[in-house]
Amino acid sequence: MACAMKLLVVVISLSWVLSMQHSCFVLGKPAVPCFFIFGDSLSDCGNNNVLNTTAKVNYEPYGVDFPYGPTGRFCNGRTTVDILTELLGFENYIPPFDYANGSAILSGVNYASGASGIRRESGMTSGTVLSMGKQLKNHRKTISRIIGMLGKKSLARNYLNKCLYSVATGSNDYINNYFLPQYYNTSQEYTLEEYAVVLVEQYSRQILRLYEYGAKKVVLGGLGLIGCTPAAIASYGTNGSCSEELNYAAQLFNQQLVSLVDQLNSNLTDAKFIYINNYGIGSVNTTSLGFTVSDAGCCTLNSGGLCVEDSTPCEDRSEYVFWDGFHPTEAFNRISANKSYSSYESADTYPMDVSQLVELEFNPLVAEM
Repeated sequence: MACAMKLLVVVISLSWVLSMQHSCFVLGKPAVPCFFIFGDSLSDCGNNNVLNTTAKVNYEPYGVDFPYGPTGRFCNGRTTVDILTELLGFENYIPPFDYANGSAILSGVNYASGASGIRRESGMTSGTVLSMGKQLKNHRKTISRIIGMLGKKSLARNYLNKCLYSVATGSNDYINNYFLPQYYNTSQEYTLEEYAVVLVEQYSRQILRLYEYGAKKVVLGGLGLIGCTPAAIASYGTNGSCSEELNYAAQLFNQQLVSLVDQLNSNLTDAKFIYINNYGIGSVNTTSLGFTVSDAGCCTLNSGGLCVEDSTPCEDRSEYVFWDGFHPTEAFNRISANKSYSSYESADTYPMDVSQLVELEFNPLVAEM
């Protein structure tokens, strides 16, 4: 079924379609033994369901196109990491932390939390969220469980070294922190330029901790056009246009993130870090890809920019770039995932794409964790 859904996407180029068809017929073991996912609502698959927060979407019409209905994914169907999971050859989607039981954790865990960010306080106006720091603490618990299953720390580390790690966060450090001066004072403490530096400095410490936990193949997702979401256009745009200030903030962050990728790859030669240019991927002419609506969500929005519970969404989700006020539809997620996995434009990923990253091999270590 996943293959059929992929083939329904508008044909962007013959080479891309051939790649998508090839990825559908992966046989045997996945490209990596496990996939660990960190981030915000773009990757959350249900972690916020158990939290005391308004940033949760375990209700219809969310999941209208997902096989299991509303699971807590901020989308009508699959997220980008769901599609990457398929492209990697996994039989099942990666489960959220609180629902990952037994040997299932050996295939990976999803820690992403809607509304969360790099900074601990980001998104907390919606209630309890799992910041990047908290997600790393949960990952440490998973590692302890894996050590118990495999029997030795060295065996667990060598296993974790082979896994893929996806980290995509930072949007909420702007839209649910810096640009909410009524709740946060960060915009009074820092200019946008200063804030990008401070953010990525904190982010670098978190990524280094992930590396110390055994991560050697790490995907770092850049920020997209956060000023062009329907919610941003409504709140910050002028005459129905994107917010230039929000997009400028995203570009500043991405510039710092690319520099961090260079620094990590230079200093940590036994690992590889890649950057996904989500800003560039989102800057394409969506009309040429078959989308007819790019400035409005597919569902009726509540005051928080999420879908009104039990509301009826638009009939043809494939025509919409955005599902609600912030999050892309599955149709656009397919484009992002495929470009991240097998980039045909060098600007989409740096210094390589995900398919190349997973093929890398590093010498096993014998050191204890």
